[in-house]
Amino acid sequence: MSECSIEQVTSESFSDFFKLLCELARYEHLTPPDVDAESRLKHDLLDSHPRLEAYIARYQGSPIGFATFFFSYSTFLAKPTLFLEDIFVLESYRGNGYGKKLFDFCRNEAKVRGCGRMDWMVLTWNEPSIQFYEKIGGSRLGWYTYRLSQDQL
Repeated sequence: MSECSIEQVTSESFSDFFKLLCELARYEHLTPPDVDAESRLKHDLLDSHPRLEAYIARYQGSPIGFATFFFSYSTFLAKPTLFLEDIFVLESYRGNGYGKKLFDFCRNEAKVRGCGRMDWMVLTWNEPSIQFYEKIGGSRLGWYTYRLSQDQL
């Protein structure tokens, strides 16, 4: 574990991050981002006012995982909320504490930035992740998630 580092994604490390994101898409049985989405994502991450932040985990210099998050706001707490959009570790590195290290990094960022809470979602079929989140103290909420897709906006 001491050889695992976490660093913010830069223009130099974006391609490593994007490869990991495509691996996450495969794991979740989704279509990976296309070339246009890749370009938008790179802009949104690296802009002077980024829409989200991305951090890459490296083991002995090799990219093994990542986390992305952005901030929303809780009007009831009157504090920001860190929303963990994605967290992923390559299958061959799972079970070694790297996912927990990434999660704890995000948890610490929420504390440092004065957040009142940290939220995330998990696919209902992803039992290993559900067990991971519940083991580290995550609480399942009694809310339904709704969405309007792009053609419905």
